[in-house]
Amino acid sequence: MLGRVGAGELRLTEVYRFANEPVRVGGTLHWDILALYRGVLEGLRRAGPVAGMGVDSWAVDYGLLDESGALLGNPIHYRDARTDGTAAKVAAVVSEGELYGRTGIQKLPFNTIYQLVAASGTPQLEAARHLLLIPDLIAYWLTGSPGAEYTNASTTQLLDVHTGTWDMKLLDELGIRRDLLPPLRQPGSVIGPLSPSLGAELGTGTPNVIAVGSHDTASAVVGVPAQDENFAYISCGTWSLVGVELNAPVLSEESRLANFTNEGGVDGTIRYLRNVMGLWPLQECMRAWSASLDTRVAPDLVSISPLSSGGSEQADEVDPPAATLSAIDISDLLGQAADLPAREHVVDLDDPIYLSPGDMESRIVRQVGQVLTPGEVVRCIMDSLALAHRKTIRQAQQLSGKRIDIIHIVGGGARNELLCQLTADATGLPVLAGPVEATALGNVLVQARAAGTIKGDLRALRSLVRDTQQIVRYEPRGDEAAWQAVERRWGG
Repeated sequence: MLGRVGAGELRLTEVYRFANEPVRVGGTLHWDILALYRGVLEGLRRAGPVAGMGVDSWAVDYGLLDESGALLGNPIHYRDARTDGTAAKVAAVVSEGELYGRTGIQKLPFNTIYQLVAASGTPQLEAARHLLLIPDLIAYWLTGSPGAEYTNASTTQLLDVHTGTWDMKLLDELGIRRDLLPPLRQPGSVIGPLSPSLGAELGTGTPNVIAVGSHDTASAVVGVPAQDENFAYISCGTWSLVGVELNAPVLSEESRLANFTNEGGVDGTIRYLRNVMGLWPLQECMRAWSASLDTRVAPDLVSISPLSSGGSEQADEVDPPAATLSAIDISDLLGQAADLPAREHVVDLDDPIYLSPGDMESRIVRQVGQVLTPGEVVRCIMDSLALAHRKTIRQAQQLSGKRIDIIHIVGGGARNELLCQLTADATGLPVLAGPVEATALGNVLVQARAAGTIKGDLRALRSLVRDTQQIVRYEPRGDEAAWQAVERRWGG
């Protein structure tokens, strides 16, 4: 994404989009990181000269480098099964309560802490001298400067939530080498200039690569067009990241049991949220239904957002590939779903059976207990996701003590009118949907502020988003009693 930022101006142009297709080798699911890097370089080549660039991506996954800086194999995908049972091994060393009190991070089976313990003793980890999270790895290849950006590092469950530094005692307790983890850096800091050889090859010059909120949700939260602090956000794509923005972590036992996380945000904020299974089940259903059409739908995508020094036109907003599901007509299916009875079929999308790739429709049918049409499957997913949004937002409000007056849905899910309306209905709160490209907008805003192009705190950055981007409002339709009934049936 190519962005132009200035006084009263915030525009994006899509320069290049490329697929992110995991590869299974010998039973292990990998990211094709070299293909992603090639896509990044092609995007930069097409962008031309820029004033700066910033990289964000999904969390927890990493590449291992040897002492010469060479990559030791393709990074393993967080949906790979290698961490099965690892949480129990960690808990035998550091109790779940103590781990939460030290890191503030929710228990997810694919967290970096579990990946590293699962990899303990493997030749690759033994040979490694550096670990770089995915956006840090891309930035390293662009600049030659290793490091760990804070917002993404916080998701590893290896960072001390009180000090904002690596928890060295925890590393020692789990047998993870201290020297494996690179120095931390903050959003807005300069990583370094693009290497001269790449600058010459790509025709971009040697602009600075700037550390942004490199966890894509951290950048997305910057791009939330909130007017005051009494808001909740849902960054909705493959996952729904549902939460509130705080100034301090919530580390109570109730918070831990509710599986809320305290991830680092831009400007020292805390992203107090819970991962809810988002549009992933719908995506997998669409993939299966479209298989005969040889569909190429990508589950995740590295987003690199150069800050342009020249003009650009506002592109048609495009969903991230995680939510781009058009090989068969998703609009028709959503239209069919909207006409079906509400809340007739509801499942718990947070059940671990929905985590791995595969035949999602059959899993839903097994939980429902009857065969469903594609339209009914889509309606089931939409109702179930809205119900999960309801439960999570109410828990976030209760556990944090923060008042919530409005919900912002950003990301690909902001384009899903049925989901946005159902979320308003389920929560009883207005929903403001948009921008779709909140992550890229947050990325370029942090870059622009670091470059001195714009000034101000998060409120000022969000004001620019609010004044320049399309936002749609959905009012709740007063179905509280019906949502209470289905919540009781669901066991919420």
